Amino acid sequence: MYTVAQLVGGVWGAGGDGGELVVRDPADDAPVSTVPVATADEVGKATQAARNAASQWAATAPAERAAALHRAADAVEAVIEELAAAVSAEMGKPLADARGGVEAGIGTLRQYAELAPLRGGRTLNGETEALDFLTPQPRGVVAAITPWNDPVAVSCGLLGAALVTGNVVLYKPSERTPATGWLLARALDQALPAGVLSLLTGGPEVGAALAAQDVDVVAHVGSTATGRAIAAAAARTGAKVLLENGGSDPLIVDAGVDPEWAAEQAALGAFANAGQICVAVERLYVHREVADDFVAALVRRAAALRVGPGRDPGTELGPLVDRRHRDHVHGQVAAAVADGARVRVGGEVPDGPGAFYPATVVTDCRHDMPLVREETFGPVAPVVVVDSFDEALRCAADSPYGLAATVLTPSMSHAQRAWRELPVGTVKVNAVFGGAPGGAAHPRRASGQGFGYGPELLDEFTATKAVHIEAPGGGHW
Repeated sequence: MYTVAQLVGGVWGAGGDGGELVVRDPADDAPVSTVPVATADEVGKATQAARNAASQWAATAPAERAAALHRAADAVEAVIEELAAAVSAEMGKPLADARGGVEAGIGTLRQYAELAPLRGGRTLNGETEALDFLTPQPRGVVAAITPWNDPVAVSCGLLGAALVTGNVVLYKPSERTPATGWLLARALDQALPAGVLSLLTGGPEVGAALAAQDVDVVAHVGSTATGRAIAAAAARTGAKVLLENGGSDPLIVDAGVDPEWAAEQAALGAFANAGQICVAVERLYVHREVADDFVAALVRRAAALRVGPGRDPGTELGPLVDRRHRDHVHGQVAAAVADGARVRVGGEVPDGPGAFYPATVVTDCRHDMPLVREETFGPVAPVVVVDSFDEALRCAADSPYGLAATVLTPSMSHAQRAWRELPVGTVKVNAVFGGAPGGAAHPRRASGQGFGYGPELLDEFTATKAVHIEAPGGGHW
């Protein structure tokens, strides 16, 4: 059982007069965390405390900030197992995956610690007796509102980039993974000056209060609906908004691919973390030539997954984050079946405690079904059979979202067309996950705005200032 405390202005245990939340293990409903809820007044006081600390951190040398971030990465590394256990207990992620998310977060902290001191402005060609240059400066106070599905990796990306560029941060983890956020903040705080990082906890009302504050940047990873509400609030305050929001990422299975290999990729993309990944495979467009063999292989892989609590070492498919979310996932599947789709495996709510839902393959789907068009965020693979690569590409591009897409193809020309024509931030060819460190995904449409997790995120957290210097009186220096 975790007892979470808030961190405000360098003081642990501050605030929490808004009551208390209890987080339950989605595997068995057992209580996991007790969490204080910040009031709107406490959020305002935390914002003012952050503003008071901003100038000194901004004036700290970039190399010193980078060294602090390296120490922060060391502190997080020292509690890998504790963080992984908290992630697994709070949202059900299998323990190995949870550990991988923590390791990814540590790597991101180190990446930004290395990159930040190398960044600079540029000189401009102006008058011969003048000096003109552009220089990056911290924006000031950053509100970071992070999700539950990969809480350490995402938080480390936003917090690391914001802190190392000289901003102070008000950190609000998801109300579904607050103990994870608390453990992470405790580790980071060991390496940072007092007041540079604050931790505020509670439900959506705390996030809304934070987004409405006089901050300079609001960075949010989560649902599209919440992202739009944050953007509306920031429009009233003038804060810059960075959003990575919902998605319905397509997977194209082209003619000529090995159906067993394609099914392996599809299963990884659709069922990892019970489908609760921002760039999970949410809709599959499969060429008729390989569809039968592909579906048969995908059904076998779905049926073979080992289901259990995330904390059990052998678990491959843990529970969904809670029963409310399971109702959403199952509701989309049931609606598709009522509209003519066919469940080939899974698709039933199991008896017993927790929020488990089986890996589900649905065939006879149409492109216009809500199961295909809307975000599901669960272990469901809806298959649409297509007659050509052109049809698959057209359907994959036809979406209100624009986060990522994957294409499995033996054709280089099809791969080239895919990355050029798909209106998404990230295109992956012949691998559902992976990519070089520092790849910056720029989500589009309803999936958000702003760069994610590459060097460009450092630019998003800084403002560029133009400077022009002349000698007094128009003379020479």
